[in-house]
Amino acid sequence: MKSLSKIQKQLQSGSFEFTRHAFKRAIERNISEQEIKECGENIELIEDYPEDKYSPSSLLLGFTEGQRALHLQVSRVESDTIKIITLYEPNPNEWIDGKSGENNV
Repeated sequence: MKSLSKIQKQLQSGSFEFTRHAFKRAIERNISEQEIKECGENIELIEDYPEDKYSPSSLLLGFTEGQRALHLQVSRVESDTIKIITLYEPNPNEWIDGKSGENNV
């Protein structure tokens, strides 16, 4: 399984690819490749899905230079690139500071 440090390096260098779903979501949500690279600089593991449907994956949190929080679900399969399964801005009503827990305001 791919290490978090390797994922971080691949994101920072732009060595990533999108699933068809993730590509559509990036366009719909106006998330640029540059923002994904920026998130790689400070990415942290939020949830791990070792038994995910197609391959082990993880949900990561990163912040752009403009402090936009992004969640990236990525495949943990060893490869020369990181595959982004989906990506979005975490809903503050569901995530506290983009991390775990329910925000019961």
